[in-house]
Amino acid sequence: MKKELQEKLVGFPIEEFRHNLLSWYKAEKRDLPWRMDQDPYKIWVSEIMLQQTRVDTVIPYFHNFIEKFPTIEALATADEEDVLKAWEGLGYYSRVRNLHAAVKEVKEVYGGIVPNTPEEISKLKGVGPYTRGAILSIAYDIPEPAVDGNVMRVFSRILSIWEDIAKPKSRKTFEDATYELISKEDPSSFNQAVMELGALICTPTSPSCLLCPVREQCTAFEEGVQAELPVKSKKKKPKPLQMAAVVLYDEQGKLYIHKRPSSGLLANLWEYPNVEIDADSEKTYREQLNQFLLEEYTVEADLSELVGTVEHIFSHLIWNISVFVGKINNQPNKDLLPVTLEELQKYAFPVSHQKIYRLYEAEGTAGR
Repeated sequence: MKKELQEKLVGFPIEEFRHNLLSWYKAEKRDLPWRMDQDPYKIWVSEIMLQQTRVDTVIPYFHNFIEKFPTIEALATADEEDVLKAWEGLGYYSRVRNLHAAVKEVKEVYGGIVPNTPEEISKLKGVGPYTRGAILSIAYDIPEPAVDGNVMRVFSRILSIWEDIAKPKSRKTFEDATYELISKEDPSSFNQAVMELGALICTPTSPSCLLCPVREQCTAFEEGVQAELPVKSKKKKPKPLQMAAVVLYDEQGKLYIHKRPSSGLLANLWEYPNVEIDADSEKTYREQLNQFLLEEYTVEADLSELVGTVEHIFSHLIWNISVFVGKINNQPNKDLLPVTLEELQKYAFPVSHQKIYRLYEAEGTAGR
């Protein structure tokens, strides 16, 4: 532990802090579906879903996912297409692919029981320090830190820690702080209470300090610097990428879709044919798209005029997609899969391509 943190903890009223935090949590905690019991599998699913996603968004997905895959056995034996479909719209799809791989290992190696030691659970795919700590503390009542952005924000204010929380090396400081502060009698409630405090009271901007149950123990509040914490350096702006996409159909009304590669961005999801556009080219977007279809899929198609645009923002990219509709004039190669509208419902698409389909629908028969 850093000397600076040790000094901050000297004289800090830990028992009073725990008591006030836990009393508030037990009285005010939200009624969330993954809090109904301490099932390690359900807690695991919820924590993976909650990464970079709001609670209100996660709740219906959680209900649906657990209904489809109520146990580790059910998820481990499920087809990947069904798993991705259940996750469709939540984003960050590598989360669910890692979860799917990890539960298979739990089934095969641990007899379907989620491991309860830091060493074993850390070996599972996609289980980093935060997820490890969340499962061990919430499900198994083991006093392990579960440190995410919410927790770092709360403790940066409580202890007046001025380290940049965007830097990976800062995590160790907050893990050390959690080890010292966590309730050894009720680590499950403690870690959930800190997360709840960060979500409801100790928010990124305009924290509700006057409603805070641990205001009296908060160093930042005492010093009047709560609005300046946490220290967080800004990320690079996402790079804009101009693209063109087309919803291809044939005389039978079938649509043609393509499966993305098994690694990389949006791996194994389905999409409509699309290509990055050279905005400086003398060729129009439609001409570039036609050339791509011919070279990539041996498809000749009658493309419409532009039917709309779709913007989708990733952490590092912004897709600006110009959308067209096209009737194909020949049989494409095997890289495009023809599907009926009914069959289309079985496949998982990223949000951007769900929006592309809605533009196609909005065109109606007049556009086709």
